[in-house]
Order: sequence, then C-alpha cells, then structure tokens
Amino acid sequence: MTIAGANRVEMAEPSESGRFGDYGGRYVPEALVPACAEVEAAFRAAWADPDFVARYRGLLADYAGRPTPVTECHRLSAELGVRLLLKREDLTHTGSHKINNVIGQGLLTVEMGKQRVIAETGAGQHGVATATAAALLGLQCVIYMGEVDTERQELNVFRMRLLGAEVVPVRSGSRTLKDAVNEAMRAWVSEVETTHYCIGSVMGPHPFPWMVRELQRVIGDEAREQCRTLLGGSDPDLVVACVGGGSNSAGTFAGFVGTSARLVGVEAAGGSAVGRGVPGVLHGMRSLLLQDEAGQILEAESISAGLDYPGIGPEHAYLAGAGRAEYASAGDDEVLDALSLLARTEGIIPALEPAHALAWLVRATRDGTVPGGSTVLLTMSGRGDKDASQVMSLLGDRVGLG
Repeated sequence: MTIAGANRVEMAEPSESGRFGDYGGRYVPEALVPACAEVEAAFRAAWADPDFVARYRGLLADYAGRPTPVTECHRLSAELGVRLLLKREDLTHTGSHKINNVIGQGLLTVEMGKQRVIAETGAGQHGVATATAAALLGLQCVIYMGEVDTERQELNVFRMRLLGAEVVPVRSGSRTLKDAVNEAMRAWVSEVETTHYCIGSVMGPHPFPWMVRELQRVIGDEAREQCRTLLGGSDPDLVVACVGGGSNSAGTFAGFVGTSARLVGVEAAGGSAVGRGVPGVLHGMRSLLLQDEAGQILEAESISAGLDYPGIGPEHAYLAGAGRAEYASAGDDEVLDALSLLARTEGIIPALEPAHALAWLVRATRDGTVPGGSTVLLTMSGRGDKDASQVMSLLGDRVGLG
C-alpha cells in the first residue's frame, strides 16, 4: 500500500505481515496460523490462475447476475438536490453483495480439497449466500448466528435451512454478530483439516480482509465504468456506502480510491468504531474497536443486525487515519425515515444496512455537508425483504398496518 501526495491512497496488497499501516495482522491461536497461511497461499495461487478467475467471473455473471446496474433516482434526486445513483447489489442472486465473496471462497474451498464451510452471520445475508454457494458446489455448511439475530432475522434462518445448512444459535455474550464470530473461530480451530471458515467481511486475520476486498472489488470496478459511461467520462463527486465490518464499502471504494471522488462510509450510531473506537485486537486483527478503559470490548447497538459489530475492518481504519475516506454514522430513527423515503419515491425497499448510508446522505444534503448539485453514487448493498417483519413492526402506523 502506498500514499502518493497528501491525500492519495492506493488500496493494494497489505504488507507481508498482513497490515494496512498500523492495522491488520494475524492474531490467532497457534493452531490457526498454518490454516491462515494455507488460505493465503491458496488464494494467491487461485487469483493468479486465469482458469480460476474465469470460473469465478463466469459464476458471477451466469449465477449471481452480474453486472448489476446503476439506477438513477430521479424523484429522490429532485427532493435532495443532488444527482443520486444507486449501485444495485440488491439485485444479485440472494439479494445482497455477499454472493460476490462466497462464490470466490466456495471455489477456493474446493481448490483446497476441503468438503465443509462454516460462516458467521448477523443480518443473515452472508449466511444465506454461504449456504447458497455450498449447495451449488456440493459442500457441507454450518452457520453460526447470534440468538438475538435468529429471532429478528427468522426468514433468513429458514432460507439457510432450506438450502441445506445447519444454523447454530449462539447464546453467549450479547448473542449477536460478535459472538457468532467467536463461536465460528472456535469451531475452525477444531475442524481446520476438513473445513474452511468463510468470513463474510473485510475483517479477521490476514489474509481475510485483503481477500474479501479483492472478491468484492467487482462492485467498485463495475460502478466506476458505469458512472463514466453515464456521466460522460466523469467520476461521481461522492461515493457512499454503509460500514459494519465493511465489505461492500471496501469493494466500492477500491474502484474509486484512485479518483478524485470523496469516499464516505456510514456506520451505525451505536457501533461507530471510527468515531468512538480505539486501537485494539479482536477476532484475529488489530483495528479500531469499541472498548472501555480496561480494554474490554463494548457491545455495539443497531437496528440493523448486519451493522451490529463493535469494530471495523483494518483497511477502513487505515483509510480513516490516512484521510482518504471519511466515516460518519446514522441513528435508528433517521434510518427508518430514509428507508421509507426511498421506497415511496423510487419504489426500491432497501435493507436496513444501506438505509444507513442513505440516512446520512439525506442529512448531509440538508445541512450542506454535501453541496447541492453533487453527483452521488450510493451502494445499495442489499434488499429489504429480510427486514420486512422488523420494519413492519416499527413503521406499521405510517403505512396503515398499526
């Protein structure tokens, strides 16, 4: 990774030790060091193999439905005073960007000669995508999911089981995403000979933050070319995406980091690792984490199970420190307002995660943080089906269901 000029960062490979500046690394039990090294070696070989890349890209096209379109939001643009473009990851098979990553890691599992994948999930979209890829490739699949999340994402639990996956409710700690990751990593230690841990975001020990970003950069690469076609060769003024661990935003930013576009990642207000976090180690990586004075990890809180994580991917922590990307947050009430606004103006119901990015944009256009007339690309990382029951209980009165 290099910095050229005052504010120019290139999202290239991490250092040999797996670091992005001061963040990243490989903080895992001794038993997992060879497993991480095996994944790194396998991915490097596969990513340099034209046949592997062709299989990966072929499945993205013929199975996942890529390229996804960029949709111009005419009515909402008029209301906000900007030109708003949506990168439509909600239109992929399974309904989110997660499929880009799991197809790649599923193929890698086969390359490594393993028969089984395990994964963590919060909102359930990574779990559904992993179960989908496992069914496609003939792999056994176990998904760890916090008990709280299994209740608020009941539909996705059913989808995973329908796809043949075993879903393990995690009842320790806060019973949310952090604890699901803990359980998945413990399981990997004892099952590493036959099992690949398919991490769902740009987090965890090296090589996962880098590997997942590379598998997700198809979002940004497509969007950059699509925007240049739409905008007569120009890039957007602003590129915005939601951030939990940060895979959809990392993939989006990778396509625009070399341009003049302003990059903004939006976290949940109750889980703002960049805004309130300090450096620490969790889940095999050094990054910005929510911690108390004794260094104990604090619980994140969010209406969105997918952003309910007390940290952020290490490359995001680096981008924030380098000043190349900005990180803001959005609260639950404004997220629900933004979700309703997009649905009513454009006929698109977003997942709660990208509704955070939209909520920040709505606020930023109204307070002048984003100038009028700006061209904005926002990554619509997932569709709202999975959140319908939860949102219905919160917004029922507004739509005549209360």
